Amino acid sequence: MFRCLVALVLVSLASAQQQPPEEKGQQKKLETQRPKPATSPQEEIPPEEDKALANQEYSFNPLQSQKDVAVGNQYFKNHKFRAAELRYTSATKWNDGYADAWLRLGEVEEHLKDTDKAKAAYEKYVELASDQKKAAEIKKKLEKLK
Repeated sequence: MFRCLVALVLVSLASAQQQPPEEKGQQKKLETQRPKPATSPQEEIPPEEDKALANQEYSFNPLQSQKDVAVGNQYFKNHKFRAAELRYTSATKWNDGYADAWLRLGEVEEHLKDTDKAKAAYEKYVELASDQKKAAEIKKKLEKLK
């Protein structure tokens, strides 16, 4: 049995060596000339494995917006204003009509001394919640900021 296996290997090696060089070159040409499968643009760029680095896509999600405001409030209480700003901004992206998120974003921007962003956030709050009693106070703040 072993002798048969050895003989078979020797025969296959001998036939490979006897093949003319032209045929070997033609096989290589055929291999290189094969068309490569077309790839879509999504397949060219692999997806980001680290979820923290991937771009966040926002859609209407009021529960996520409320959660971001709640977390932002905790950051605000601990005087971590940059972190609170990120959470309030995220909350406004999840739900553009959430007036409380705009109010809190305006307050944190005031703490960060960014009056332009604070004015924009307060204006959006007044637009959304013009009937609330706090809107009158915010209008007065807006006049002072201008």
